[in-house]
Amino acid sequence: MLEHDLAKKSIEYRKNILKYIYHANAGHTGGSLSCIDILNVLYNHVMNVGPDNFHSPDRDRYIQSKGHSVEALFVVLADKGFFPESDLETLGKYKSHFIGHPTKKVNGIEQNTGALGHGLPISVGTAIAGKMDEKSYRVFTLLGDGELPEGSNWEAALTAAHYALDNLCVIIDNNKLQITGPTAEVCNTDPIDSKFESFGWAVRHADGHNFEALTKSFDALPFTKGKPSLVIAHTVKGKGVSYMENTLKWHHGVPNEQQYQEALAELDNSTLTIPDDF
Repeated sequence: MLEHDLAKKSIEYRKNILKYIYHANAGHTGGSLSCIDILNVLYNHVMNVGPDNFHSPDRDRYIQSKGHSVEALFVVLADKGFFPESDLETLGKYKSHFIGHPTKKVNGIEQNTGALGHGLPISVGTAIAGKMDEKSYRVFTLLGDGELPEGSNWEAALTAAHYALDNLCVIIDNNKLQITGPTAEVCNTDPIDSKFESFGWAVRHADGHNFEALTKSFDALPFTKGKPSLVIAHTVKGKGVSYMENTLKWHHGVPNEQQYQEALAELDNSTLTIPDDF
């Protein structure tokens, strides 16, 4: 998919994220908006996975460790045809499988996640299995920068390097805000790059909202043969809606009617500014 088409799709994804969160009156708005461009590129440009091959042992795997931003994943899976988009109208409702974290009861979800620090260990195990079975599939996992202090991440990072898991790619949604404040003030994990490099990882930085930067990074995988790859995606919490951007309360804030309409109007206007030759 061309960068122009990816950009237009991300705007539609953002509108859908807001729509379903607004109608459910619940959801993690800011983080879903910060990571949606990453998911867009993974599912529409990078990964070999879809409804037709989801049960194939050769499919690529995506595991969302920052499970609270599941609304972003839901709208992408619906767009890819894993389930009818109308199913998302039940988000947050009684007996719905569309809840606040990923669950395998939803088609297209690889693993139940949400407890922070679990996605990377699961991904490492999945990548090890791929090596043992001599499979060519790749494993992608998205972490939030706010979950990095969890010790299980660093145990998994050591293990991934030890077993030379160059079939594993971790993306960090580095939006620099978490539920209680800036990540640098809650528990500073900077410099992230040199920490992972010292563990034996190959690391690259990318603008997490720049489709050319993201596609170039993923097209270069693995960054170094015999090493797991890390993409530090520099993002903006609440990206795409100006009054939400870099604002802590939108970690799990829900827009009211006026705010929702303002956000949709802003996103509609941004569609008009995408150049045809982008």
